[in-house]
Amino acid sequence: MSTQTISGTSENEHGKEEYTITVYAENRIGLLNRIAIIFSKRKINIESLNTSPSEIEGIHRFNIVIHESAEVVRKLARQIEKQVEVLKVYYNTNNEIIWQELALYKVSTDEIAEKVTVERLLRQYGASAVVIRKDYTVFAVTGHREETDALVKALEPFELIEFVRSARVAIIKDSAGFHEKLKEFEAMEPGEEVIENEYLDKGDKIFTM
Repeated sequence: MSTQTISGTSENEHGKEEYTITVYAENRIGLLNRIAIIFSKRKINIESLNTSPSEIEGIHRFNIVIHESAEVVRKLARQIEKQVEVLKVYYNTNNEIIWQELALYKVSTDEIAEKVTVERLLRQYGASAVVIRKDYTVFAVTGHREETDALVKALEPFELIEFVRSARVAIIKDSAGFHEKLKEFEAMEPGEEVIENEYLDKGDKIFTM
Protein backbone atom coordinates (compact mmCIF):
# COMPACT_ATOMS: atom_id res chain seq x y z
CA MET A 1 0.00 0.00 0.00
CA SER A 2 1.40 3.38 -0.94
CA THR A 3 -0.32 6.04 1.10
CA GLN A 4 1.26 9.31 0.09
CA THR A 5 2.18 12.46 1.97
CA ILE A 6 2.87 15.61 0.03
CA SER A 7 6.36 14.31 -0.78
CA GLY A 8 5.00 11.04 -2.22
CA THR A 9 5.06 9.99 -5.86
CA SER A 10 2.57 8.20 -8.05
CA GLU A 11 2.96 5.90 -11.01
CA ASN A 12 0.09 7.67 -12.77
CA GLU A 13 1.56 11.14 -13.27
CA HIS A 14 -0.45 12.20 -16.32
CA GLY A 15 -3.82 10.46 -16.18
CA LYS A 16 -6.60 11.83 -14.01
CA GLU A 17 -8.24 9.69 -11.35
CA GLU A 18 -10.25 10.13 -8.17
CA TYR A 19 -8.24 11.21 -5.13
CA THR A 20 -9.26 11.80 -1.53
CA ILE A 21 -7.24 14.55 0.14
CA THR A 22 -7.16 14.23 3.94
CA VAL A 23 -6.36 17.36 5.92
CA TYR A 24 -5.68 17.40 9.68
CA ALA A 25 -6.06 20.94 11.00
CA GLU A 26 -7.15 23.16 13.85
CA ASN A 27 -10.80 24.13 13.43
CA ARG A 28 -10.37 27.87 12.86
CA ILE A 29 -12.82 30.32 11.31
CA GLY A 30 -11.99 31.02 7.67
CA LEU A 31 -9.82 27.94 7.06
CA LEU A 32 -12.41 26.15 4.95
CA ASN A 33 -12.86 29.23 2.80
CA ARG A 34 -9.11 29.57 2.25
CA ILE A 35 -8.86 25.90 1.27
CA ALA A 36 -11.76 26.30 -1.17
CA ILE A 37 -10.01 29.30 -2.77
CA ILE A 38 -6.93 27.15 -3.44
CA PHE A 39 -9.10 24.89 -5.60
CA SER A 40 -11.15 27.64 -7.27
CA LYS A 41 -8.04 29.57 -8.33
CA ARG A 42 -6.93 26.47 -10.24
CA LYS A 43 -10.45 25.87 -11.60
CA ILE A 44 -10.59 22.46 -9.93
CA ASN A 45 -14.03 21.11 -9.04
CA ILE A 46 -14.49 19.61 -5.57
CA GLU A 47 -16.59 16.46 -5.98
CA SER A 48 -17.18 15.98 -2.25
CA LEU A 49 -16.21 17.82 0.94
CA ASN A 50 -16.64 16.62 4.50
CA THR A 51 -15.32 18.03 7.75
CA SER A 52 -15.63 16.49 11.19
CA PRO A 53 -13.82 16.13 14.51
CA SER A 54 -10.91 13.69 14.39
CA GLU A 55 -9.52 11.28 16.96
CA ILE A 56 -7.52 14.19 18.42
CA GLU A 57 -9.31 16.67 20.65
CA GLY A 58 -9.37 20.10 19.04
CA ILE A 59 -8.22 18.79 15.65
CA HIS A 60 -10.60 18.48 12.70
CA ARG A 61 -10.31 16.25 9.68
CA PHE A 62 -11.26 17.33 6.15
CA ASN A 63 -11.98 14.79 3.39
CA ILE A 64 -11.87 16.41 -0.04
CA VAL A 65 -12.59 14.39 -3.18
CA ILE A 66 -11.36 15.59 -6.58
CA HIS A 67 -10.68 14.07 -10.00
CA GLU A 68 -7.19 15.12 -11.08
CA SER A 69 -3.69 13.92 -11.96
CA ALA A 70 -1.21 12.92 -9.27
CA GLU A 71 1.01 15.91 -10.06
CA VAL A 72 -1.84 18.40 -9.60
CA VAL A 73 -2.98 16.71 -6.38
CA ARG A 74 0.56 16.81 -4.99
CA LYS A 75 0.80 20.57 -5.65
CA LEU A 76 -2.60 21.16 -4.07
CA ALA A 77 -1.61 19.21 -0.97
CA ARG A 78 1.57 21.26 -0.58
CA GLN A 79 -0.36 24.51 -0.95
CA ILE A 80 -2.96 23.46 1.63
CA GLU A 81 -0.25 22.45 4.07
CA LYS A 82 1.18 25.98 3.99
CA GLN A 83 -1.86 27.18 5.91
CA VAL A 84 -0.88 27.97 9.50
CA GLU A 85 -3.63 25.85 11.06
CA VAL A 86 -2.88 22.75 8.98
CA LEU A 87 -0.86 20.00 10.66
CA LYS A 88 -0.60 17.48 7.83
CA VAL A 89 -2.06 16.64 4.43
CA TYR A 90 -2.32 13.22 2.81
CA TYR A 91 -3.75 12.20 -0.55
CA ASN A 92 -4.90 8.74 -1.57
CA THR A 93 -6.43 6.86 -4.46
CA ASN A 94 -9.64 4.92 -3.84
CA ASN A 95 -7.88 1.59 -3.33
CA GLU A 96 -5.88 3.10 -0.44
CA ILE A 97 -8.88 4.13 1.67
CA ILE A 98 -12.05 2.77 3.22
CA TRP A 99 -14.98 5.08 2.49
CA GLN A 100 -18.75 5.34 2.62
CA GLU A 101 -21.49 7.81 1.75
CA LEU A 102 -24.95 8.08 3.30
CA ALA A 103 -27.99 8.49 1.08
CA LEU A 104 -31.61 9.20 1.99
CA TYR A 105 -34.56 8.30 -0.24
CA LYS A 106 -38.12 9.54 0.21
CA VAL A 107 -40.63 7.17 -1.41
CA SER A 108 -44.42 7.10 -1.50
CA THR A 109 -45.63 4.77 1.25
CA ASP A 110 -48.51 3.63 -0.98
CA GLU A 111 -46.01 2.56 -3.66
CA ILE A 112 -44.08 0.45 -1.14
CA ALA A 113 -47.23 -1.13 0.21
CA GLU A 114 -48.69 -1.93 -3.20
CA LYS A 115 -45.65 -3.00 -5.20
CA VAL A 116 -43.55 -5.93 -4.07
CA THR A 117 -40.82 -4.79 -6.50
CA VAL A 118 -40.06 -1.67 -4.43
CA GLU A 119 -39.73 -3.60 -1.19
CA ARG A 120 -37.46 -6.11 -2.93
CA LEU A 121 -35.23 -3.31 -4.30
CA LEU A 122 -34.85 -1.68 -0.91
CA ARG A 123 -33.97 -4.99 0.69
CA GLN A 124 -31.48 -5.72 -2.09
CA TYR A 125 -29.60 -2.48 -1.39
CA GLY A 126 -29.65 -2.88 2.39
CA ALA A 127 -31.97 0.09 2.96
CA SER A 128 -33.33 0.77 6.43
CA ALA A 129 -36.45 2.82 7.24
CA VAL A 130 -35.72 6.10 9.04
CA VAL A 131 -39.21 7.62 9.02
CA ILE A 132 -42.53 5.96 8.16
CA ARG A 133 -45.56 8.18 7.51
CA LYS A 134 -48.86 7.64 5.78
CA ASP A 135 -47.83 9.75 2.79
CA TYR A 136 -44.14 8.83 2.51
CA THR A 137 -41.33 6.69 3.92
CA VAL A 138 -37.67 7.72 4.18
CA PHE A 139 -35.00 5.08 3.74
CA ALA A 140 -31.27 5.31 4.45
CA VAL A 141 -28.50 3.48 2.59
CA THR A 142 -24.74 3.58 3.13
CA GLY A 143 -22.27 2.57 0.45
CA HIS A 144 -20.18 3.75 -2.45
CA ARG A 145 -21.53 6.34 -4.87
CA GLU A 146 -22.11 3.76 -7.59
CA GLU A 147 -24.39 1.82 -5.24
CA THR A 148 -26.44 4.79 -4.07
CA ASP A 149 -26.76 6.06 -7.66
CA ALA A 150 -27.94 2.65 -8.81
CA LEU A 151 -30.77 2.67 -6.26
CA VAL A 152 -31.87 6.12 -7.46
CA LYS A 153 -32.23 4.74 -10.98
CA ALA A 154 -34.09 1.70 -9.69
CA LEU A 155 -36.58 3.77 -7.66
CA GLU A 156 -37.32 6.44 -10.30
CA PRO A 157 -40.29 4.51 -11.77
CA PHE A 158 -41.85 4.18 -8.28
CA GLU A 159 -42.47 7.81 -7.27
CA LEU A 160 -39.08 8.69 -5.83
CA ILE A 161 -40.08 11.98 -4.17
CA GLU A 162 -36.70 13.15 -2.92
CA PHE A 163 -33.07 12.05 -2.80
CA VAL A 164 -29.99 13.40 -1.01
CA ARG A 165 -26.48 12.07 -0.51
CA SER A 166 -23.85 13.05 2.01
CA ALA A 167 -20.21 13.87 1.36
CA ARG A 168 -17.66 11.08 1.55
CA VAL A 169 -16.27 9.95 4.88
CA ALA A 170 -12.98 8.10 4.50
CA ILE A 171 -10.31 6.42 6.59
CA ILE A 172 -6.81 5.67 5.33
CA LYS A 173 -6.19 1.92 5.34
CA ASP A 174 -2.56 2.05 6.40
CA SER A 175 -2.44 4.68 9.15
CA ALA A 176 -1.70 2.87 12.44
CA GLY A 177 -0.10 5.18 14.96
CA PHE A 178 -0.73 8.40 13.02
CA HIS A 179 -2.89 9.83 15.81
CA GLU A 180 0.04 9.52 18.21
CA LYS A 181 2.15 11.71 15.92
CA LEU A 182 -0.62 14.29 15.87
CA LYS A 183 -0.71 14.31 19.66
CA GLU A 184 3.02 14.98 19.75
CA PHE A 185 2.59 17.82 17.26
CA GLU A 186 -0.29 19.35 19.22
CA ALA A 187 1.79 19.31 22.41
CA MET A 188 4.50 21.43 20.76
CA GLU A 189 2.16 24.47 20.61
CA PRO A 190 3.93 26.77 18.08
CA GLY A 191 4.20 30.41 19.11
CA GLU A 192 2.02 33.28 17.88
CA GLU A 193 4.68 34.47 15.42
CA VAL A 194 4.62 31.31 13.32
CA ILE A 195 3.31 32.25 9.86
CA GLU A 196 3.78 28.87 8.16
CA ASN A 197 3.77 25.24 9.20
CA GLU A 198 7.32 24.88 10.52
CA TYR A 199 7.20 21.12 9.90
CA LEU A 200 6.28 21.47 6.24
CA ASP A 201 9.62 20.33 4.82
CA LYS A 202 10.55 17.77 7.48
CA GLY A 203 8.23 15.13 6.05
CA ASP A 204 8.74 11.61 7.33
CA LYS A 205 11.04 12.71 10.16
CA ILE A 206 7.87 13.76 12.01
CA PHE A 207 4.98 12.01 10.30
CA THR A 208 5.25 8.41 9.15
CA MET A 209 2.63 6.05 7.76
